[in-house]
Amino acid sequence: MKLVVGLGNIGKEYENTRHNTGFMVLDHIAQQEGLNFSGPRQEAMLTKWFYRQEKIILAKPTTYMNESGRSVAALLNYYKLEPADLLIIHDDMDLPTGQLRLRQKGSAGGHNGIKSIIAAVGGQKFKRLRIGIDHPEHQTVVDWVLSSFSKKQQPEIAVGLDQAIAAVKFWLQTDDFAKAMNEFNHKEK
Repeated sequence: MKLVVGLGNIGKEYENTRHNTGFMVLDHIAQQEGLNFSGPRQEAMLTKWFYRQEKIILAKPTTYMNESGRSVAALLNYYKLEPADLLIIHDDMDLPTGQLRLRQKGSAGGHNGIKSIIAAVGGQKFKRLRIGIDHPEHQTVVDWVLSSFSKKQQPEIAVGLDQAIAAVKFWLQTDDFAKAMNEFNHKEK
Protein backbone atom coordinates (compact mmCIF):
# COMPACT_ATOMS: atom_id res chain seq x y z
CA MET A 1 0.00 0.00 0.00
CA LYS A 2 1.13 3.54 -0.77
CA LEU A 3 -0.08 7.01 0.14
CA VAL A 4 -0.10 9.69 -2.56
CA VAL A 5 -0.91 13.17 -1.24
CA GLY A 6 -1.61 16.15 -3.46
CA LEU A 7 -1.14 19.50 -1.75
CA GLY A 8 -3.51 22.43 -2.11
CA ASN A 9 -6.07 24.58 -0.36
CA ILE A 10 -9.71 23.61 0.06
CA GLY A 11 -12.50 25.86 -1.14
CA LYS A 12 -13.93 26.97 -4.47
CA GLU A 13 -11.88 30.18 -4.46
CA TYR A 14 -8.64 28.15 -4.60
CA GLU A 15 -9.73 25.45 -7.08
CA ASN A 16 -7.65 26.34 -10.13
CA THR A 17 -4.84 28.27 -8.48
CA ARG A 18 -1.16 27.50 -8.89
CA HIS A 19 -0.89 26.38 -5.25
CA ASN A 20 -3.49 23.67 -5.94
CA THR A 21 -1.40 21.86 -8.54
CA GLY A 22 -1.14 18.79 -6.29
CA PHE A 23 -4.93 18.62 -5.97
CA MET A 24 -5.22 18.99 -9.76
CA VAL A 25 -3.06 15.90 -10.37
CA LEU A 26 -5.18 13.77 -8.02
CA ASP A 27 -8.40 15.13 -9.50
CA HIS A 28 -7.19 14.15 -12.99
CA ILE A 29 -6.25 10.64 -11.80
CA ALA A 30 -9.66 10.28 -10.13
CA GLN A 31 -11.42 11.42 -13.30
CA GLN A 32 -9.41 9.01 -15.51
CA GLU A 33 -9.93 6.07 -13.15
CA GLY A 34 -13.58 6.73 -12.24
CA LEU A 35 -12.82 7.45 -8.58
CA ASN A 36 -14.64 9.76 -6.16
CA PHE A 37 -13.16 11.51 -3.14
CA SER A 38 -15.05 11.31 0.14
CA GLY A 39 -14.51 12.51 3.67
CA PRO A 40 -12.94 14.29 5.28
CA ARG A 41 -11.20 11.60 7.32
CA GLN A 42 -7.83 12.22 8.99
CA GLU A 43 -8.32 15.81 7.80
CA ALA A 44 -8.26 14.80 4.13
CA MET A 45 -10.55 13.98 1.24
CA LEU A 46 -9.70 10.39 0.31
CA THR A 47 -10.21 7.80 -2.36
CA LYS A 48 -8.81 4.29 -2.81
CA TRP A 49 -7.24 3.40 -6.13
CA PHE A 50 -6.36 -0.19 -6.90
CA TYR A 51 -3.54 0.03 -9.41
CA ARG A 52 -1.97 -3.22 -10.60
CA GLN A 53 -3.33 -5.08 -7.56
CA GLU A 54 -1.84 -2.55 -5.11
CA LYS A 55 -4.00 -0.33 -2.92
CA ILE A 56 -3.09 3.32 -3.31
CA ILE A 57 -4.64 5.93 -1.03
CA LEU A 58 -5.05 9.29 -2.79
CA ALA A 59 -5.42 12.15 -0.31
CA LYS A 60 -6.12 15.88 -0.49
CA PRO A 61 -5.56 17.47 2.96
CA THR A 62 -8.37 19.74 4.18
CA THR A 63 -6.07 21.58 6.58
CA TYR A 64 -4.97 24.27 4.12
CA MET A 65 -1.45 24.22 2.74
CA ASN A 66 0.52 25.45 5.75
CA GLU A 67 -0.87 22.71 8.03
CA SER A 68 -0.64 19.79 5.58
CA GLY A 69 1.65 17.86 7.90
CA ARG A 70 -1.12 17.32 10.43
CA SER A 71 -3.16 15.38 7.88
CA VAL A 72 -0.19 13.51 6.39
CA ALA A 73 1.00 12.31 9.81
CA ALA A 74 -2.55 11.20 10.73
CA LEU A 75 -2.86 9.28 7.44
CA LEU A 76 0.50 7.54 7.84
CA ASN A 77 -0.47 6.55 11.38
CA TYR A 78 -3.99 5.40 10.42
CA TYR A 79 -2.81 3.24 7.52
CA LYS A 80 0.33 2.09 9.40
CA LEU A 81 2.61 3.33 6.63
CA GLU A 82 6.15 4.66 6.74
CA PRO A 83 7.37 7.89 5.10
CA ALA A 84 9.06 5.60 2.51
CA ASP A 85 5.52 4.71 1.30
CA LEU A 86 4.60 8.38 0.85
CA LEU A 87 4.61 10.55 -2.29
CA ILE A 88 3.79 14.25 -1.97
CA ILE A 89 2.76 16.13 -5.13
CA HIS A 90 3.12 19.90 -4.96
CA ASP A 91 3.78 23.14 -6.84
CA ASP A 92 7.28 24.62 -7.20
CA MET A 93 8.03 28.24 -8.15
CA ASP A 94 11.64 27.43 -9.03
CA LEU A 95 10.63 25.33 -12.04
CA PRO A 96 9.15 26.56 -15.34
CA THR A 97 5.40 26.01 -15.64
CA GLY A 98 4.61 22.33 -16.14
CA GLN A 99 8.16 21.01 -15.70
CA LEU A 100 8.53 18.08 -13.29
CA ARG A 101 11.18 17.29 -10.73
CA LEU A 102 11.06 14.09 -8.67
CA ARG A 103 13.10 13.84 -5.47
CA GLN A 104 13.50 11.07 -2.90
CA LYS A 105 14.14 13.44 0.01
CA GLY A 106 15.30 16.96 0.77
CA SER A 107 14.54 20.25 2.45
CA ALA A 108 11.32 22.23 2.14
CA GLY A 109 12.90 24.72 -0.26
CA GLY A 110 10.68 27.47 1.15
CA HIS A 111 7.42 25.53 0.55
CA ASN A 112 5.27 25.86 3.68
CA GLY A 113 3.28 22.69 3.01
CA ILE A 114 6.49 20.65 2.80
CA LYS A 115 7.86 22.39 5.92
CA SER A 116 4.73 21.30 7.79
CA ILE A 117 5.07 17.69 6.57
CA ILE A 118 8.77 17.49 7.49
CA ALA A 119 7.94 18.70 11.02
CA ALA A 120 4.96 16.33 11.37
CA VAL A 121 6.63 13.15 10.10
CA GLY A 122 9.96 13.88 11.78
CA GLY A 123 12.23 14.03 8.75
CA GLN A 124 12.83 14.76 5.09
CA LYS A 125 12.90 11.19 3.76
CA PHE A 126 9.74 11.04 1.71
CA LYS A 127 9.23 11.19 -2.03
CA ARG A 128 8.13 14.38 -3.81
CA LEU A 129 6.86 15.15 -7.26
CA ARG A 130 7.27 18.88 -7.84
CA ILE A 131 5.42 20.61 -10.67
CA GLY A 132 6.65 23.97 -11.91
CA ILE A 133 4.43 27.01 -11.61
CA ASP A 134 7.14 29.56 -12.52
CA HIS A 135 8.16 32.59 -10.49
CA PRO A 136 6.17 35.82 -10.26
CA GLU A 137 7.49 38.78 -12.21
CA HIS A 138 5.36 41.58 -10.80
CA GLN A 139 3.29 40.02 -8.00
CA THR A 140 3.99 39.02 -4.43
CA VAL A 141 4.60 35.31 -3.92
CA VAL A 142 1.28 34.94 -2.06
CA ASP A 143 -0.70 36.64 -4.83
CA TRP A 144 1.13 34.53 -7.43
CA VAL A 145 0.50 31.10 -5.87
CA LEU A 146 -3.14 31.97 -5.13
CA SER A 147 -3.85 33.10 -8.70
CA SER A 148 -4.84 31.00 -11.72
CA PHE A 149 -2.55 30.03 -14.56
CA SER A 150 -2.45 32.55 -17.40
CA LYS A 151 -3.85 31.75 -20.84
CA LYS A 152 -0.26 31.28 -22.08
CA GLN A 153 0.48 28.84 -19.23
CA GLN A 154 -2.66 26.73 -19.71
CA PRO A 155 -1.11 24.38 -22.33
CA GLU A 156 2.13 24.14 -20.32
CA ILE A 157 0.39 23.12 -17.09
CA ALA A 158 -1.88 20.71 -19.00
CA VAL A 159 1.21 18.90 -20.31
CA GLY A 160 2.75 19.02 -16.83
CA LEU A 161 -0.33 17.43 -15.25
CA ASP A 162 -0.32 14.65 -17.86
CA GLN A 163 3.39 14.05 -17.26
CA ALA A 164 2.84 14.01 -13.49
CA ILE A 165 0.18 11.31 -13.85
CA ALA A 166 2.52 9.33 -16.12
CA ALA A 167 5.31 9.68 -13.52
CA VAL A 168 3.05 8.44 -10.70
CA LYS A 169 1.95 5.43 -12.76
CA PHE A 170 5.54 4.70 -13.84
CA TRP A 171 6.66 4.69 -10.19
CA LEU A 172 3.79 2.40 -9.19
CA GLN A 173 4.46 0.02 -12.10
CA THR A 174 8.20 -0.24 -11.48
CA ASP A 175 8.23 0.31 -7.69
CA ASP A 176 11.52 2.09 -8.41
CA PHE A 177 11.51 5.82 -7.67
CA ALA A 178 15.12 6.30 -8.84
CA LYS A 179 14.10 4.88 -12.22
CA ALA A 180 11.11 7.26 -12.30
CA MET A 181 13.47 10.16 -11.53
CA ASN A 182 15.71 9.16 -14.45
CA GLU A 183 12.69 8.87 -16.75
CA PHE A 184 10.91 12.13 -15.85
CA ASN A 185 13.45 14.63 -14.47
CA HIS A 186 14.77 17.06 -17.10
CA LYS A 187 12.34 15.62 -19.62
CA GLU A 188 11.17 18.09 -22.24
CA LYS A 189 7.47 18.89 -22.12
